[in-house]
Amino acid sequence: MNDDLLTIAGKTYQSRLLVGSGKYKDLTETREATEASGANIITVAIRRTNIGQNPDEENLLDAVPPEKYTILPNTAGCYTAEDAVRTCRMARELLDGHNLVKLEVLGDQKTLYPDTVATLEAAETLVKDGFDIMVYTTDDPIIAKQLEEIGCAAVMPLAAPIGSGLGIRNPYNILTIIENANVPILVDAGVGTASDAAIAMELGCDGILMNTAIAGANNPVLMASAMKKAVEAGREAFLAGRMPRKRFASASSPIDGTFF
Repeated sequence: MNDDLLTIAGKTYQSRLLVGSGKYKDLTETREATEASGANIITVAIRRTNIGQNPDEENLLDAVPPEKYTILPNTAGCYTAEDAVRTCRMARELLDGHNLVKLEVLGDQKTLYPDTVATLEAAETLVKDGFDIMVYTTDDPIIAKQLEEIGCAAVMPLAAPIGSGLGIRNPYNILTIIENANVPILVDAGVGTASDAAIAMELGCDGILMNTAIAGANNPVLMASAMKKAVEAGREAFLAGRMPRKRFASASSPIDGTFF
């Protein structure tokens, strides 16, 4: 499986599991869980996390150093296209010209569903500004295709609301998005446990991004390890191709040539 790499914006990654950096009890747990996940890409909420803009506070980059991980700034907490664009530009300045960002523009505080109109607006601005956009969106196949056509480097439909742990609520929409896509499709939000991750990968997703499913577990480091294995197993199952479903039983051992 070493040659089955995830490619985003022209760069390849060994791991198809992307993880967040928030909600841990401290930076030590952040570091240990990140290492256990095997992830190469780590998301960072620029509006909520210190990555050097506050020199008197703990710096997240001490736990997940950019020399080891690809830092993916995200616009968590932004409710307008303008705020999201401003946050991405700030991230690029803080990270010395880093262009890969995760865009999310939320619609309201209760559901944390994306505002798709504002997301399309922000994506168009950021692509023109030279950013490589990984974009959080609904599981609407039409919106997903529009984001791809704008020029987003990856489209990230939700499996369920952020932090809900409900798993994939509409696998057929996710499957439709995958079948129509020419860019990587990564499930983002809603995964709760390892079986949810495996199901997403078995559908054919190129990867999964998660935070709460790991950080909110009783043992985040152990859950990170479980998620790593689930993503790998789900990907292998997808590549292997599952057996067809059958309505009735089918003997696993043939009876042709037996004596009785």
